[in-house]
Amino acid sequence: MSIATQELEKTIAELTAPGKGILAADESAGTIEKRLKAVNVASTEETRRDYRELLFSTPRLGGFISGVILFEETLKQKNAAGVPFPELLKAQGIVPGIKVDKGTMSLPGFPGETVTQGLDGLAQRLGEYKQLGARFAKWRAVIHIGAGIPTPQAIAANAHALACYAAICQEQALVPIVEPEVLMDGDHTLATSARVTEEVLHAVFHALHLQRVALEYMILKPNMVEPGRTCPEPVTPQQVAQATLICLRCTVPAAVPGINFLSGGQSEATATANLQALNATAEKQPWGLSFSYGRALQASVLRAWHGEAANKSIAQQTLLKRARLNSAAVQGKYTAVMESE
Repeated sequence: MSIATQELEKTIAELTAPGKGILAADESAGTIEKRLKAVNVASTEETRRDYRELLFSTPRLGGFISGVILFEETLKQKNAAGVPFPELLKAQGIVPGIKVDKGTMSLPGFPGETVTQGLDGLAQRLGEYKQLGARFAKWRAVIHIGAGIPTPQAIAANAHALACYAAICQEQALVPIVEPEVLMDGDHTLATSARVTEEVLHAVFHALHLQRVALEYMILKPNMVEPGRTCPEPVTPQQVAQATLICLRCTVPAAVPGINFLSGGQSEATATANLQALNATAEKQPWGLSFSYGRALQASVLRAWHGEAANKSIAQQTLLKRARLNSAAVQGKYTAVMESE
């Protein structure tokens, strides 16, 4: 076994540790500004650092979180004591990772559709990120549902970019998180979401095969199969779980070691309840089913913190609780009663 393969195997084993999930703290400058503004905090390098330090220094977080996805700025920052954030995470037994895509751009000739950019110079950037302590990476593709979309061309373009990124990561001995997100924006039904998600995942795994990506050294970060936000037909966590599992069984090879769902705008409680339903089924799945949540782990933390140093402890307790509840859901042991405990 090569040294690179050994590195990939070690990282995968740590990221897919039983009962643990991934914290997505990789908000771009524009996104974190919106999050902070919502709690009346100005977005400066100092406030962003203070907030991320609050997250990463939460006592016992490593008991429920296996990895954290960082933004490039955060990967290079240090805490107030001068400890680099990757080192702070490693001290908790948490694997540092890095978001490497450069966001979306309009797909020429296909109105309303996008493709993710960032492949140019990616190998060089990954080498630098690895030197800074990153051991895995993440790339997000965005698929819109609407009148006449997504088109096969948009799906194929995003699948190809995801596969190229994943191949480059593995050459650098970094585990790729492959994130094809079918957005919840719109009034589409659960059935439409299921159809599109299945088409997208088929295309992604075909592209990964063509690029010779080793599936056993990657993690899939998909959306759960849910209706659009403005769909008038409500669904239960059990319906979401059933539709999602059917889709995954039809598309995701058993070689993939872990599926860590994105929250996609779900509320914290809904994201946890849906994850519980996915893991409560009596049928054993070939892959681990866990979480890689951003807002669904952080929304209540931001509200508790509010930019005040005096609120750090209560905010950390809030994060620890959400991490613990989602860990319970990964194990099929979460109940709604636990929200009020």
